[in-house]
Amino acid sequence: MEIVEDVVIVGAGIAGLTTSLGLHRLGIRSLVLESSDKLRMTGFAFMTWNNAWRALDAIGIGESLRQQHDLLLSIVVASTFSDKPASEISFKGYELRCVQRRLLLETLAKELPSGTIRFSSKVVSIEESGYFKRVHLADGTILKTKVLIGCDGVNSVVAKWLGLQKPAFAGRSAVRGYINFNGGHGFAPKLRQFIGKGVRSGFLPCDDEHVYWFMTWTPASKEEELEEDPVKLKQFVTSKLKDTSDEMKSVVEKTTLDGLVSSPLRYRRPWELLWGNISKGNVCVAGDALHPMTPDLGQGGCSALEDGIVLARCLGEALLKPGKKIKDEADDEEKEYKRIEMGLKKFAQQRRWRGIDLISTSYIVGSIQQNNGKIMNLLRDMFLSRFLSGLLLSKSSFDCGMLH
Repeated sequence: MEIVEDVVIVGAGIAGLTTSLGLHRLGIRSLVLESSDKLRMTGFAFMTWNNAWRALDAIGIGESLRQQHDLLLSIVVASTFSDKPASEISFKGYELRCVQRRLLLETLAKELPSGTIRFSSKVVSIEESGYFKRVHLADGTILKTKVLIGCDGVNSVVAKWLGLQKPAFAGRSAVRGYINFNGGHGFAPKLRQFIGKGVRSGFLPCDDEHVYWFMTWTPASKEEELEEDPVKLKQFVTSKLKDTSDEMKSVVEKTTLDGLVSSPLRYRRPWELLWGNISKGNVCVAGDALHPMTPDLGQGGCSALEDGIVLARCLGEALLKPGKKIKDEADDEEKEYKRIEMGLKKFAQQRRWRGIDLISTSYIVGSIQQNNGKIMNLLRDMFLSRFLSGLLLSKSSFDCGMLH
């Protein structure tokens, strides 16, 4: 069976659903393919900075999410290497909240027309078909589409089709945890971070009851199997965080085994974005399929939201004429294909350097924060701590613009 669609988006994550909702707001229908049988909540929560809130406001869901998440007031950075007092930097003038991934994805999905997301739809191959692309699914379904967008994460099928390499291992791994303190946690609305001895960790509240925490480290080969054993993983995290505050240790201790997940950190080498194909013809990638990065700036999810707004705007300009919807177009297929191609090239141009900047800066920040050398530990504690925290703020000033 072959089904014809205007826009097919692979992946119902942050980038995929944001792009789909952006297109919907412009009057353009899309079909979102998700390989799982439900929305995936991997990662639990993520830091959402000014740039992300601009994107959420652009698609009309910012205010409802603000009401469900606390505004964070500052970042407190403590060293586990020295006795130097913790430094605190105010977030005054910035908007940072820790957004629960489940709430974000559910909010995005609810705003989409019924039937937009097709679950249990794994893409197995992509082929040319004139001015269309034919997308083959594992269940035998064939979709014929004018536009194909890959928002299918670090193992993207669409990125592979475009010729992009698999993301590289950053040499570090991360554990992320999430805990519900029934009755309230009592923590002040601050991001707390602990750095030293080759480990970076921290925690921050989402609201009055939910707390998100993280730890990154450089794994030895014998620690690789920890990903499959939550009991050993929790014991390992506890041993790594013995020099952090009692609050941090308490948060980890109270986390249930189904509330933590471990994964290797991967990133796309920046020069791939410089020389590689972000788009080709009527195909492009966005989100982690485009610019996977280490979590050290807290910009992975934020930049995926940016992608969605910019991509929807560029496609809207290509597919719509003033006062007309896509299905009213009388142009022939070649002219429409050329407009789509130019729209996706415009998206690639606008996102290329932003992706390179975030990937590179995040990698460097993580390398400095997790460096275990004595000289670097001293330099970081004495001079670099406030500078690195300042980078978090500077990267959040980006404005992706509105949909129109």
